[in-house]
Amino acid sequence: MNVLQGIAAALTPLGLLWTVLIIGVATFLHELAHYALARRQGVAVHSFSVGMGPVLLRRQWRGTEWRLSLLPIGGYVEIDGMAPEEDGQGGYRQPTRGFAALPAWGKVAILLAGPLTNLLLAIALMTVTFTAQGVPAPDRARIEEVVAGSTAQTLGLRTGDVITAIDGQDIPDTTRVGGREVAGWEGVRDVLTRPGPHTFTVVSGGQTRHVRFDWTPTVNGERQLLGIRYGPDVQATTAPAAFVRAWQVTGEAVPQVLRSFGELFARFLTLNLSRDENVSGPIGTAEIVSRAATVSPWALVQVAILLNLSLAFFNLLPIPGLDGGRILLVLVGSLRGRPLTFSQEQAINLAGFAFVMMLMLFVVVRDVSRFF
Repeated sequence: MNVLQGIAAALTPLGLLWTVLIIGVATFLHELAHYALARRQGVAVHSFSVGMGPVLLRRQWRGTEWRLSLLPIGGYVEIDGMAPEEDGQGGYRQPTRGFAALPAWGKVAILLAGPLTNLLLAIALMTVTFTAQGVPAPDRARIEEVVAGSTAQTLGLRTGDVITAIDGQDIPDTTRVGGREVAGWEGVRDVLTRPGPHTFTVVSGGQTRHVRFDWTPTVNGERQLLGIRYGPDVQATTAPAAFVRAWQVTGEAVPQVLRSFGELFARFLTLNLSRDENVSGPIGTAEIVSRAATVSPWALVQVAILLNLSLAFFNLLPIPGLDGGRILLVLVGSLRGRPLTFSQEQAINLAGFAFVMMLMLFVVVRDVSRFF
């Protein structure tokens, strides 16, 4: 019961609703892209489901059965020629029509459409965010709040001050904190773990001043707080510049995302259930969304950006059962001059599907284990 109470306390009804909506929209557009590219090439789509599991509602339209399913997670499209067909003797064989009859580039286009749509949606949301709120500056930390009666207030730090240098050194674009690479402005926290004299170079109202103070991280075993809440400074930008910056941020995110997936696979293979801040399961995701819902609509947009990027990159991994794995099989068949045999493809896809299911189960178990 304590575990259930812990999970319930971490989530909110509004957060759960937003989680379903954000994941639902991302999944719907992903599957809609597969559907559109298949129909564009004359391939029939037998069914399109929003959600998984038992079908609640169904309607036939334009040769496709549109379904609303019970579980509000994921979705699927049933494209003609992707699944094995009955051979008339109680067995199955490789399909020869629809998707299977397309040239390699046509198959890749259908498979690539889903992840690419999520990627473009993330870039579009980033462009809107940067245009409306400005582009985050990784080398400048803006003070968003000063706690009343804190050391920061005594030092004269004020909301809106921008920290541009620490101890006479300009804040770099990136730094390492806790063994991981982060934006330079996050290094302010690392400085406050080191005792001794420090200097913040602060810009406020176009004026620059130096704030000097002696710092003791702990007193009688208790951690001391400077008393500020801060984040990256932002710089106003135009929509075209925001669009370019969105592509740059996406490119910069690729190594970090791949590293996170690599760490997840390593933890899975060693059954390491310790918490990983870079990868969250369904409960962790809903918890993040619940917190974001209490902050601002823009915080929810940030979560939507991260979820769409994660969905795009994960589906492009060359794991059988995912879009990336299917693309790999298509390319292998193209290089061989003939597709893999039915038994070969079935064995590979079954192994890939089993791996993905076990990986998902591991993430869920790790999510729940932190409440014990």
